[in-house]
Amino acid sequence: MTDAPPLAQSPSPPARGPSLETMGMTKTFGRFTALDNVSIKVPAGTFHALLGENGAGKSTLVKCVMGFYTPDKGTLLLDGTEVNVKNPRDAQALGIGMVYQHFTLVPSLTAAENLVASRADAPAVINWRKERERLETFLARMPFRVPLDRPVSSLAAGEKQKLEILKLLYLDQRFLILDEPTSVLTPGEADEILGLLKDMAHRGEITALMITHKFREVEAFCDDVSVLRRGAKVGGGKVGELSTREMAAMMIGDAVVRPSAARMQSGKTAKVLEIAGLFVENDEGRDAVAGFDLQVRAGEIVGIAGVSGNGQSQLVEALSGQRPIRLGQVLVHDQDFEPKRDHFDKFKVFGLPEEPLKNATAPVMSVAENMAFRSFDKAPIASFGWWMSPGPMRARARDLIAKYNVKTVSPDAPIRDLSGGNVQRAVLARELSNDVDVLIVANPCFGLDFVSVADIRAQIMEQRNRGAAVLLVSEDLDEILELSDRVAVISEGKVAYLTEAAGADRTTIGRHMAGH
Repeated sequence: MTDAPPLAQSPSPPARGPSLETMGMTKTFGRFTALDNVSIKVPAGTFHALLGENGAGKSTLVKCVMGFYTPDKGTLLLDGTEVNVKNPRDAQALGIGMVYQHFTLVPSLTAAENLVASRADAPAVINWRKERERLETFLARMPFRVPLDRPVSSLAAGEKQKLEILKLLYLDQRFLILDEPTSVLTPGEADEILGLLKDMAHRGEITALMITHKFREVEAFCDDVSVLRRGAKVGGGKVGELSTREMAAMMIGDAVVRPSAARMQSGKTAKVLEIAGLFVENDEGRDAVAGFDLQVRAGEIVGIAGVSGNGQSQLVEALSGQRPIRLGQVLVHDQDFEPKRDHFDKFKVFGLPEEPLKNATAPVMSVAENMAFRSFDKAPIASFGWWMSPGPMRARARDLIAKYNVKTVSPDAPIRDLSGGNVQRAVLARELSNDVDVLIVANPCFGLDFVSVADIRAQIMEQRNRGAAVLLVSEDLDEILELSDRVAVISEGKVAYLTEAAGADRTTIGRHMAGH
C-alpha cells in the first residue's frame, strides 16, 4: 500500500495558481448517484473546461470542491496535498473561489464598497482613504480594472463580471471556478474576459476551471477538457487534440441526435407579423419595452439578440397576453391582434415561452390535459358545445406524444413529472399540431440536452419552411445565428440594429448588444 498524502486542514492560500485534483469523488442523494468515482486533474497555471449536459454532475462536482456538499467518497488534492473542505469558508481559506452564473454583487453599493465588504476582516468603521490606497495598489497588479466609485447597478455586464473576478483575486483566491461565466455577456465582453483569464493562467497567477457548453470558447481559450456524463467522467484531453464532434460525442454517448432541418428557400415575402411602437412596463412601472418596431415575413425567422434585461422578457410576455401593452400596436396580416384566446385562435398565433413549465402549462394537470388547452372547446374533445370527453382527449394526446417523441409514462401523468426537454416537446406538440401563421419562441433550448436541442430547433425550422413567421427571442447568439434569416438587436427596449443573418458580423452585433 502506498502512503496516503498528508492531510492539510488549513494551509495558507497559495500566492500563485495551484493545481487541483479530485480522486474518486462520489456523491449520492438517496438512490440517485450524482457523482460516480469522478477523478479529474487541473494542472497549475492552466485553463480547464468542464463539459457535460444538464444532470451530468458538473454542478455537484464543483459544489463538493467548494464545500457546499460533502462527498460520500473521494479526496481533494490542492498542489498535491490532501485538503478537507467542509464548507465554503474552508474553500476560501484554501484560495478556492467561484464566479457564479448570476452576479452576487450588491447593486446599490459601489465597486469599492463591494470589494471591501467582501473581506471577512472588514472593519466596522472603514477608513476609506486607507482602503482606497489599498485598492489602488491591488488594481495596479491586475490586468484589468473597473470604476471604483460607480454603483454596481450602473456598470455594464462585462464590468460586473470583471468585478466578480477581481473580488476573488482581492480575497487571494487563486483557483477560480467559473460557472457559465459568459451567459450574460456580449461576444466581445466574453472574449475579452476569457482572454484575460487565459493570459493570467499562463503567467501562473491563477488556475481556472470553467463550466461551459460553448465549444467555441473551449477551443479558443482552454488548455484541457474533462467531460462528464450521467455522473461519471467519460473522457477528456488536450483541447487541440479533440474536435468539437468528439467532445459532443462524449457528452451525449449513444443518444440519437435528430439532423438539422434544411433551410428551404421561401418564395413568400408577405408581411405577417408587425409590431409598431410597442411600449410595455416592467414590474416597477418603468418602460422595459420602449418604442419597439419590427416586421416578420412569412417563411422567415427573425432572431432577437440582446443582453438579458433589455426588455426581451416583457416583450414576449406582452405578445403572449401575460403583461399589458401600454402603447403601440400588434398586427397580424394587417389586422389588429390582441393577445387573448380568441385572437390566438383566429390569427393562428402560437408560442413557446421561456420556462414553459411555469409559463405555458398547469403543472399539476396531466400531459393530456395540458395538450388539450388549445382544443378542449372544439370537437371531438368538446361535445354538445360544453361537455369535454376524456376519451378523445387522451387519444389525441397519445398521437401527439408519439409524433413529437414526448417521453412520459402515461398521458395521465402530471406534466411536472416530465424532464425539461419533454415539457418543451409537449408544449410544442400542442402549439404546432395545427396550421401556424405566427410562432413566438423564447429561449427554447435553455438548459436542455443535445438531443432535445436538436429536436426543438428542427421543429422551429420546419415551421419556418412551411411558411410561418417566426419570432425567436434568445440569449444564445449562436442559436440565433444558426436559425435566423434576419437578426435584430434589442437594447433598452427597442430595436438598435437589424441585419441579414447570412454574413452577419458577431463583433458588430456585440457592439449593438452593449449599447454602442
